[in-house]
Amino acid sequence: MAVTTPLAAEERLRRWRLVLGGEADGTGCTLRGRDAAMDGALAALYRGAPEEGRAGRAGRRSAGLGGSAPQVARWLGDIREYFPTTVVQLMQQDAITRLGLDHLLLEPEMLEAVEPDVHLVGTLLSLKHALPETTRETARAVVGKVVAELERRLADRTRATLGGALDRSAKVNRPRHRDIDWDRTIRANLKNYLPEHGTVVPERLVGYARAQRAVKKDVILCIDQSGSMAPSVVHSAVFGAVLASMKSLNTRLVVFDTSVVDLTEQLTDPVDVLFATQLGGGTDINRALAYCQSKITRPSETVVVLISDLYEGGIRDEMLKRVAAMKAAGVQFVALLALSDEGAPAYDHAHAAALAALGAPAFACTPDAFPDVMAAAIEKRPLPVPDRSV
Repeated sequence: MAVTTPLAAEERLRRWRLVLGGEADGTGCTLRGRDAAMDGALAALYRGAPEEGRAGRAGRRSAGLGGSAPQVARWLGDIREYFPTTVVQLMQQDAITRLGLDHLLLEPEMLEAVEPDVHLVGTLLSLKHALPETTRETARAVVGKVVAELERRLADRTRATLGGALDRSAKVNRPRHRDIDWDRTIRANLKNYLPEHGTVVPERLVGYARAQRAVKKDVILCIDQSGSMAPSVVHSAVFGAVLASMKSLNTRLVVFDTSVVDLTEQLTDPVDVLFATQLGGGTDINRALAYCQSKITRPSETVVVLISDLYEGGIRDEMLKRVAAMKAAGVQFVALLALSDEGAPAYDHAHAAALAALGAPAFACTPDAFPDVMAAAIEKRPLPVPDRSV
């Protein structure tokens, strides 16, 4: 049995005091120095119910960072000193949603103080029409920093994974001699091994098509830009730019709410793509899919990726008919409820079930898993659907 030392017991009380956040919390622990400063930073955000506002109810202390940018800037500096980056990003997000501090992001000095992340980008994009001229360049720099970090994290693996899938999908059975893949050819003909001659008779040759540099697949990313999809929009812009950089893919990026906007011409700069989006508003998936359907010229070589929470404001039956028609024509149709690290958002379960019945299961996908999903679609293999998918 483990023996609890006085030091271990004291450390546990210290941690409980930081978690519970109150002098009368029963721990009897008094915080000093750095611990007291950490507690103060946490208390400013989390002590008290968020719906109470800054005044709070009688007898209770409520959360609050004060109304001025200098106070908030100091708080942002404190949390960056005391907590790791992932915790800082979460606290910033909570400060915006709990205390309504998004209006302070309109000031350049505030933008320079925050830790950039995907959620902050979503907030900035929703505020873009309210950004004063003095703040716009700073906002673009913040968005650009997040996009650059995502590209560093995702681009190389995406190109490698999809490049391999494209090569495998381009295999031919009547290659020229210099294009024969001998390893795969031998494996494909092992049944024809002649032991008396110590050789394999290659009845079927496997190789690569000579037109490897030609466009092999058409990819259409169809992105719901309603407010709840902000992290997915950010990741989609990055992936769209990465896919567009691959010459063997013809990539189109379409965003929609109740209207449809084709942003393909801006794919060279994902920051431009993001500032061209309009987060919020309604949703008309049927109209968006109708537009995508009109751009399909090679159904059997096309992958359509719909990223949406499936809350359809358009014509539901028509939407499902379009998906069925595309699949019947040979299109590889992928339905993602989200493209983010946060799992599936709230979504329309009835529509997700209807898509699954058509052979297009809807599921949430992390950015790290997206290359594997796309590789499976390109090779026309079953998608790597998580267990909790619809």
